Amino acid sequence: MTIALRRYEAGDIPADHTQLLIDVHTEAYREQADDPFVQRFPWFAEHWTARPGYSCVVAYDGDVPVGYSYGAPLENGREWWRKHMSTPTDTSTFAVSEVMVRPEWRKRGIAEQTHDALLAGRGEALAVLYVDVTHPRVQAMYERWAYRKVGEHRPFEDAPLYAVMVRTLR
Repeated sequence: MTIALRRYEAGDIPADHTQLLIDVHTEAYREQADDPFVQRFPWFAEHWTARPGYSCVVAYDGDVPVGYSYGAPLENGREWWRKHMSTPTDTSTFAVSEVMVRPEWRKRGIAEQTHDALLAGRGEALAVLYVDVTHPRVQAMYERWAYRKVGEHRPFEDAPLYAVMVRTLR
């Protein structure tokens, strides 16, 4: 297995990029395919890929996309972590929306590779993400990646309760 990483930025996204995100997500969540929140992922993928500053790193095994990490900068004043911690001097924030790996390629470091590549060279002071509170092993993984839990939040009525995780970038 040789993993190659490719970065995609807003304004330089292939026509099939959103479908690639959906396909990997569908496979990763195949056991939860009946969950209405999971079924709304195509909307989330469209929303995030259209955001200013969108960035994505996709891992390929040969020609097969096996995982990705993506996100975008948050607008000043719209940082959803603010109510959970004191406001730092520099509030510039990059929101990591998804870190996803197909089940057959998990536990090989691919999530960390795409995540680290996504954040490499970012100009923002902070990175922030959500983790479903019913997944303590995933939260522990992010803690190993230098995130810390600062609170909990349910962004939508039918969304899971999430741990709000913040990491200092600079």
